[in-house]
Amino acid sequence: MNSKDKILSWSDLQEQVQAWQKQGQKIVFTNGCFDILHLGHVDYLEKARQLGDKLVLGLNTDASISRIKGPSRPLQDEMSRARVMASLLFVDAVVFFDEDTPLELIKAVQPDILVKGDDYSIENIVGQDVVTARGGEVKTVPLVKGYSTTNVVKKIENQNKS
Repeated sequence: MNSKDKILSWSDLQEQVQAWQKQGQKIVFTNGCFDILHLGHVDYLEKARQLGDKLVLGLNTDASISRIKGPSRPLQDEMSRARVMASLLFVDAVVFFDEDTPLELIKAVQPDILVKGDDYSIENIVGQDVVTARGGEVKTVPLVKGYSTTNVVKKIENQNKS
């Protein structure tokens, strides 16, 4: 399978998720910017995928990242980020969302398990009410300390100043 084949539209993703769920597979959903892939991301996504059978990744568009993180972000365009994320064997589908939160996407996907890092409390995870209302679970997974895109960018900037 080519990584491009894992990047789906909302409607194609809904069909795929329904097919997986009919087969009895548990769908895990998470989201993020994933601007520069690093160990923290890989560890987090592996742990998220282990909670179910298929991992769906909601990826912020370039416009939503700029609104959230400022005009200097993202560092990589959305299709580049999507291809990198789709190339990971434990990511089963990637879908873009342009809103500031993934709430509407979560409503569309109807995952069985919603996951974020343990820097979130469950009651503050966007979409937790949607998932639990239909009998799904909301979980957090431990993050690798010291790894973030912001830290990677700062390290690069500091090296360039030397």
